[in-house]
Amino acid sequence: MRRESDALGDRLLDDRCYHGIQTDRALQNFAVSGRSISEMPELLKSLAMVKKAAALVNEASGDVDSDKAQAIVQACDEVIAGLWRDAFVVDPIQGGAGTSTNMNANEVIANRALGILGRNKGDYQFLHPTNDVNRSQSTNDSYATAVRLSLYFVNERLVKALHQLQTSFERQAMRFADSAKLGRTQLQDAVPMTVGAELQGYAVTIAEDIVQAARIGELFLEINLGGTAIGSGLGASPAYSKGIIQKLSEVSGLKLKRSRSLYEASWDMGAFVLYSGIVKRVAVKLSKISNDLRLLSSGPYGGFGEYVLPARQPGSSLMPGKVNPVIPELMNTVCFRAFGADTTVTFAAEAGQLQLNAMEPLIVWTLSETVEMMILAIESFRLHCLDGLEVDLGQCREHLEKSTALATYLVPHTGYDEAARLARSAMAEGIPFTDYIAKKRPDLLPLLDQENS
Repeated sequence: MRRESDALGDRLLDDRCYHGIQTDRALQNFAVSGRSISEMPELLKSLAMVKKAAALVNEASGDVDSDKAQAIVQACDEVIAGLWRDAFVVDPIQGGAGTSTNMNANEVIANRALGILGRNKGDYQFLHPTNDVNRSQSTNDSYATAVRLSLYFVNERLVKALHQLQTSFERQAMRFADSAKLGRTQLQDAVPMTVGAELQGYAVTIAEDIVQAARIGELFLEINLGGTAIGSGLGASPAYSKGIIQKLSEVSGLKLKRSRSLYEASWDMGAFVLYSGIVKRVAVKLSKISNDLRLLSSGPYGGFGEYVLPARQPGSSLMPGKVNPVIPELMNTVCFRAFGADTTVTFAAEAGQLQLNAMEPLIVWTLSETVEMMILAIESFRLHCLDGLEVDLGQCREHLEKSTALATYLVPHTGYDEAARLARSAMAEGIPFTDYIAKKRPDLLPLLDQENS
């Protein structure tokens, strides 16, 4: 055991742990979700990047001596590489505007840096979590910067997953480019189309969201680092304020820029609200596509039965042979979660008061968790459903030929009223439209054959 102290008193900690007293208090205060920030690797990487950049600037300005700074840099590099994840233990749902997450990072990096220097954990007289690791920073700018970087990285993975899904739709669209089927509006027979056109439409709508997600993700590259507590820069040296954005750009490999007003950036959650909106937009479209696939594969004999989805598991503990569209259902479920997440982000963003928004941890956790689920669901949808999609071409042809959709081809030649009369008569006699035309108006049959071919 080791004893650590802060402004509120002393505590005994297990000497094996890398976190310190403030993290220990957070563990007691915020044990609500059963989760930890260790499940947010992009956030841990981003926090370490911020601390590394700060150490390098503070070393250059002489505010932190070189031995300490280099030990901090090495510890940060280890965190960036994915080490020490189990030391990041605080609950992502917390009060304090992210202070507990920031201090968890400060303490882990400090104790690891002490080990690099040959010192014991908790020997903060040699290297201190706040005096050295958090030098020139406040949670309000270091944490706020890290969460923006983390969502930028998460969004890159979302864009990649969407691009792969778009490619899969395009590949299937090419397979069935010439396969005729019935198009429907309001669940009623409309006009002929091809399976390829239907699938290509899905590819195009996803491509549109890729562009929008990438564009809105760029908003997270505008940061308030150097603004410290509320944007005043109080507690940071002029040299730090001047050099920190460029240094973090070098460390992260991103083209970062300073917010136009550091005061405004300390409380404004607008980028998160916009990003939540695009995530919801993606979810709306993916859920709609999933609904379509479920409907088009329904049956297979009592429904549409036009699409054949890969059989992933038995569909009933009672009904033999039943196979459910479980992967599109999974996609629906995750999308519904995204709809609720957008509401959470909206309320949390609105709840900011004066120069800070204390609900930022909730916003970041909600978006990170939601997008992570979206990425995994998209990958499952692509691999376990779309890539194995087949089409019952005979069923598509039968539905098309039985419908009155082909009557639309007659309108330029017979006029709308006559075409409608023929369609109603075919339905009244209960025979396919093409058979009716062949029987009653064989002179019009070549028009159908020519157009439908």
